[in-house]
Amino acid sequence: MKKKIIIGYIFCEKKIGKDEKSFIKITKKKNIDLILFNISKKMNEKEIKEKAKKCDIIFNNSAEEFVYEIIKTIEESGKKVVDSSRAYYYIEDKWMTFLKCHNHKIPVPDTILLSENLLIAKEELIDFKKWPIILKRIEGCCGDYVEKANNLNDALKIIKKFWKKRDKMPIIAQEFILSPSYRVTIIGKKIVQTAVKNGPGWKKTGIYEKNNKKFKIDKKLKKIIEKLIKTIKINVCGIDLLKKNNKWVVLEVNTTPGLDFFENERDKLVKEIINLLIKMVKKN
Repeated sequence: MKKKIIIGYIFCEKKIGKDEKSFIKITKKKNIDLILFNISKKMNEKEIKEKAKKCDIIFNNSAEEFVYEIIKTIEESGKKVVDSSRAYYYIEDKWMTFLKCHNHKIPVPDTILLSENLLIAKEELIDFKKWPIILKRIEGCCGDYVEKANNLNDALKIIKKFWKKRDKMPIIAQEFILSPSYRVTIIGKKIVQTAVKNGPGWKKTGIYEKNNKKFKIDKKLKKIIEKLIKTIKINVCGIDLLKKNNKWVVLEVNTTPGLDFFENERDKLVKEIINLLIKMVKKN
């Protein structure tokens, strides 16, 4: 008799959300067992490892920072998590994304890493000579710890504010590019969705916007994305892009991308993820 595939699913919600309902529905249709890891509930190391032992593969759908430790705990028990802790600690780091792209000649906004010494950071910003600029903590999602500075005084105030909120987490300074934000969702090296992220003001996170539009992938962008996928090696991600002088630039690469840009496509994306997980299990 053929062994039933068991998929683990990490999330962080007080109750079952739309993504979870979709995963439950589709795994049931495919005759796959789904084991839920809700990290908002009380779970100790032993319980996590016991649940993980039953799974063939585990998918993470939580963007909470706490999840990194859960993923590492599961990986230490010998189980594969999609995506791995490496993706979160390396590619999710905005400075490392810039370096990876820059080193592989993938177009990105001009960016510098600021010193944790405020006086040196001030000199670096003066040398950078790009106003306005965007200041970002190297980690963060949904537009958190991302602010625009119109001048040096603004920049120094923002840096102090970021450090006050959470120690001296490294900060990058990036040229400000006035452009819509374009999201490309990748599942298993395949482009599965595009969306123009709308939103109030210059910060286009797309979180609250319900009227997102699709856009077509032109030849130049397809080439950039193919090169980027080979470089970053993430199984499921969202690539954010801007247009600078009518040319594409990669802004960020996000693990655990939102599946809700188009409500009628949520199930389609979930199916793509589940098919990828099945393929990975069978490959192993």
